[in-house]
Amino acid sequence: MRVFELHYRGEKENTGFAKQYHPMHVMGGIGQVWGSVRDPLPAARPAKMLNEIGPGESHYNRYDSLIADTGKQWLKNRASILDDKPWVLYLSFVAPHFPLVVPKQYYDLYPLEGLPDRKFDPEAGYQRHPWLQRQDDFSQIDRHLSPLQRRMAVAAYFGLCTYVDALIGEVVDTLDHLGLGDNTRIVYSSDHGDNVGARGMWGKSNLYQESAGVPLILSGPDVPEGDVCETPVSLLDTYQTVLQAVGLKSTDEEGTLSGRSWFETAGAGYDPDRIVFSEYHAAQSPTGAFMIRRGDFKLNYYVDYDPEFFDLKKDPEETQNVADDPIYEAHVREYMAALRGICDPEATDRCAKDDQNELIERFGGREAALSMGTPGATPVAGQEQK
Repeated sequence: MRVFELHYRGEKENTGFAKQYHPMHVMGGIGQVWGSVRDPLPAARPAKMLNEIGPGESHYNRYDSLIADTGKQWLKNRASILDDKPWVLYLSFVAPHFPLVVPKQYYDLYPLEGLPDRKFDPEAGYQRHPWLQRQDDFSQIDRHLSPLQRRMAVAAYFGLCTYVDALIGEVVDTLDHLGLGDNTRIVYSSDHGDNVGARGMWGKSNLYQESAGVPLILSGPDVPEGDVCETPVSLLDTYQTVLQAVGLKSTDEEGTLSGRSWFETAGAGYDPDRIVFSEYHAAQSPTGAFMIRRGDFKLNYYVDYDPEFFDLKKDPEETQNVADDPIYEAHVREYMAALRGICDPEATDRCAKDDQNELIERFGGREAALSMGTPGATPVAGQEQK
């Protein structure tokens, strides 16, 4: 098993991978300690995510190109080994990710005048949910951007999507050229989405579809070609997916883990009863946030704040919170019960904050912790964080 970009504390950690190439571990082995300071959340800590926007070349761009080149070479080496032993190659690209800088040829694919207006613009009267408003009061990512800068940021983000698509295409072409494509399963996914300016927010850190939804594309000899599966799935399914892909059976302990192989889900019919659960207790969040997605409906539950409930069939953009609509009262009760069947949100919020407070004390207390850890994205090895 081979791996590239990772977010562990360091190369000596037990990552489960036999070999690491060009690993990108958390800066200093400690991560964003400041992001654990949320009991209570400080009044403000303006983020530096969008200091760099537009055409150019970033360290992340060069890193992603290196990952693609190394992956192609690994495949060539593997193709020369004449055995039937299963293998796993995990390529982890950074793009699309801030800094929103991309080579000009990709940036120019998205002329600014052709970009759509941003969704749910607070400057045009959109009212954020109070939990999200508190998050924005803390991070203030969008407040100092001009309309031109916002459009440039969107163009750069779209360009980064096309840039990484081209790199992945090179890897897949190499796989096919070597004759490995017919018996190889490919999974493309991500660890999070991005708000890209929707609701005046950037990055991740909330439960709306722009942030919590991630791409998932499967291909392989046993994957229905061209099908779109509407059953909700989760990154918790990854473990079972990898086991199935390489022909391994779960141990008794592994069999108790949550998740179902994506390849099984892709080959089955739509399952309207499958529940996907998500929670967020990290940087910028005033309290724990919890999500239940099942069928056509979605619940966003915030400790100490009113919930949100969305009918995604009628309202896929999540424009109307119907949590207080009598028509949906029974559905809201049902989804609240499903959430509490998984966890006690208030107790979980308290547990997370207690753990974070212990971490903060180990690093010298609240004020010291606020200055510890990378302020933004993890830097490439040898590159200091700006």
